[in-house]
Amino acid sequence: MKSSIKAALLCMASLSFPALAEPNGISFDHKDWEVVCDNTLTCRAAGYSAEEEASGSVLITRKAGPNTPVTVDVVLAEMDADETAPQAPLTLWIDGNSLGDIATEDNDTWRLTDEQASRLIEAVKGSSKVEFKGGAKPFVLSDDGAYAVLLKMDDVQRRIGTPGALSKKGDKAEDSVAAAIAAPVIQAGSVAEGEDRPLTKAEIATLKPRLLAALSASNECERLSAPQEEVIDGDNDITLTPLDSKHAVISALCWRGAYNEGYGFWVVDNALKGEPKFITNSATDYSDGVISLGQRGRGIGDCWASAEWVWDGETFRKSSESTTGMCRYIRTGGTWDLPEFVAEVKDAK
Repeated sequence: MKSSIKAALLCMASLSFPALAEPNGISFDHKDWEVVCDNTLTCRAAGYSAEEEASGSVLITRKAGPNTPVTVDVVLAEMDADETAPQAPLTLWIDGNSLGDIATEDNDTWRLTDEQASRLIEAVKGSSKVEFKGGAKPFVLSDDGAYAVLLKMDDVQRRIGTPGALSKKGDKAEDSVAAAIAAPVIQAGSVAEGEDRPLTKAEIATLKPRLLAALSASNECERLSAPQEEVIDGDNDITLTPLDSKHAVISALCWRGAYNEGYGFWVVDNALKGEPKFITNSATDYSDGVISLGQRGRGIGDCWASAEWVWDGETFRKSSESTTGMCRYIRTGGTWDLPEFVAEVKDAK
């Protein structure tokens, strides 16, 4: 498997999550900071404590467009926290001076006021010490990489040189800032009810070469192209699931790692006569018209990559793609939701 999804999974544990496949979003990381901008030009920059500390993270979010506000959220590390201990008020400190308590949000998240957010952003661009007190241990926010990430965020949204820039401010007119891009709309197609079934040996002999030929140059399906002798029962099955009166979806195991596995999916005609259309080689499930991907960056599950493709009546269209940020031992299931691709999905008629 030479897809960019596999490259992402291999890199997640050491750095952050690179882009999965779609060029519409932008991701960039430097030291203890990263930024992901989705296809609408909404950008989310995450900063962390130093890697050896694992005490918390902040998320700076801003939509595209002139004069758009900035929000800053905070989470504390929970991997080793005592869940029975009451949570004291969380307070922001910069260079030893308190900027007051931080308001709580849902899901054990705190949100800074506009003044607190502005002061934090200015502080991480320099050498000031930013600290959050009130958790099981103080959370010292690293500034390593912050300026480069904020500069990239401004660059994507064309804010550099404007009064609202987070990095290099200037007097350029705010109307020069990039406008938000509307998310694509996907009309989901109706899916027929039907049980999946393994292909027969005769069907596999006919279809398998065409499935492999449909793979793009940057994608492989190793288990399909070179089946292994010692496999779990069913590993080498190629499965067909009906989609509607004309189409079906084919799935086959493509690769397996230490704690992830990826299935290939193709759209075919029900007669198995035409050329298959390749969708992905790293999905983990198909259900009711949706192919989904969920891959962890390392065994403890503190960082994940995810994506979905929705059936529109002719093919599966990608409807979402995101990661949970760097593998920093902050939270099981990942620290943040950092979308790189979003779409509006309308229910099947």
